[in-house]
Amino acid sequence: MQRSALDALRAWKNDPARKPLVLRGARQVGKTWLLQEFGRSHYERVVYVNCQRDRSVASVFAGDLDPDRIIRGLEIAARTTIDDPATTLLVIDEIQDAPLALTSLKYFAEERPDIHLAAAGSLLGVALRADVSFPVGKVNFLDLHPLDFDEFLRGTDEAQLGDLILQQDWDLIHSFRDRLVELLRLYTFIGGMPEAVSRYASGDSLVAIRAIQLEILRGYENDFAKYPGATESRRVALTWASMPAQLAREHKRFIFGRVRDGARGREFEDAIQWLQDAGLVHRVTRYTKPAHPARAYEDSNIFKLFLHDVGLLGALSGLEPSVLLRGAGIFEEFKGALTEQYVLQQIVAARNEPPMYWSPGGSAKAEVDFAIERSTGLVPIEVKAEQNLRSKSLRSYIDRFQPAEALRFSLADYREQQGLINVPLYAIGPWLKHR
Repeated sequence: MQRSALDALRAWKNDPARKPLVLRGARQVGKTWLLQEFGRSHYERVVYVNCQRDRSVASVFAGDLDPDRIIRGLEIAARTTIDDPATTLLVIDEIQDAPLALTSLKYFAEERPDIHLAAAGSLLGVALRADVSFPVGKVNFLDLHPLDFDEFLRGTDEAQLGDLILQQDWDLIHSFRDRLVELLRLYTFIGGMPEAVSRYASGDSLVAIRAIQLEILRGYENDFAKYPGATESRRVALTWASMPAQLAREHKRFIFGRVRDGARGREFEDAIQWLQDAGLVHRVTRYTKPAHPARAYEDSNIFKLFLHDVGLLGALSGLEPSVLLRGAGIFEEFKGALTEQYVLQQIVAARNEPPMYWSPGGSAKAEVDFAIERSTGLVPIEVKAEQNLRSKSLRSYIDRFQPAEALRFSLADYREQQGLINVPLYAIGPWLKHR
């Protein structure tokens, strides 16, 4: 499996100003595999410890945080030694289970910068909200997301198509359009969770893939119980369970009443924040004015909420594998929710941050699905689940605000006309990364 994050890890290894690395990401997105694969291919030795599985590891950090003392303890726990720091990668997994281990990264940065140390944690964002002394400015961060469509192609023996999209030879890409749309349909069902992609690549059926997705969802639901307090834990579970209904609406603004009758924002805001910190959802907020910086014109009380993986959204929604037999129907399921979820996922993977969206005050009739910020200004994005290119909402936005650039993501071929660029859904990830 090829992950683009390996390039970022190589750059970290070769950076003379390297600090301890903290790899963040939701459970089951492949953090452990990534660090071990990176260590195997770029170091002579990997010293791996897990703070959750081996309680003796957590105990090593309970005393003096002197890096040399900690290294000796971790060498004993891992039954190995770090003879040459330049050729050894030290991996501390599930670091959120040992809060003092997070604090110790400060001293590694200051006193042992020669140690190549990478830490990972599935609920790291949640842990950082607790009373943890985090070494601000003393670590490098890297976020890991589910596989995007480009990584899916490379993980399923379709690397040549991935390379073709990167080259943006649109005439040749058109020759393989039907094949790319078919693979996009599969990705929309399978998603980007590494185990699901790996099992599909190994020949498992879509029914087996769905079973894997449901198992991942059960693991997430078990994590909800880790929220302190039964009431708040229940609110997290209710918010999560409401996601398919939220996204099945034509205009996907998050409605608290869909979580529970009579629910109010102040009751569930902490639950949404927990899901964000766990890396399970992305909040797409509304902006009120297309001006720099966009966050200065953000209406944080109005937002959309998406999952982190399109395949898991299908599993949570109960989408049957048979939907793949209905042509492009999967892109139109839940009023295009799967397509918007897919686009959101590709944007996050390419830019490492969720987009925003726009709608006029008090009305969603002219809503623009997403927007990203560039040096030239905010770029509005309309998402189409088919080849129909009529764009009343986007055209209204263009006429009103005259953006320097506007994007449409659809199943139609690439084209540019009157400041509006149409990018095929299967090509948006690489296109965004190289613009």
